[in-house]
Amino acid sequence: MSDAQYQRNAMFRMQFEKAQDCHVLLYPEGMVKLSDSAAEILRQFERPSSVAEVIGRLEEKFPGVDLAGDVNEFVEVARDKKWLEAC
Repeated sequence: MSDAQYQRNAMFRMQFEKAQDCHVLLYPEGMVKLSDSAAEILRQFERPSSVAEVIGRLEEKFPGVDLAGDVNEFVEVARDKKWLEAC
């Protein structure tokens, strides 16, 4: 991935949903249930960040784990679904 900056699309609101016992993305047409790891990655894009910055922050938080592949894969999906937008 490039050094492009991304942030969460304002059309989607992320929150913890007690009834679902997980984080969700809410949008006008519905809701998307998120895994714990997906929610953790999306939280990193609350402010504009590059994928490399997010990987660095997550690898600091979870030392000894190579997260680059998983984060890159998730970001690609999130961009396709418009959850993330370029800044």
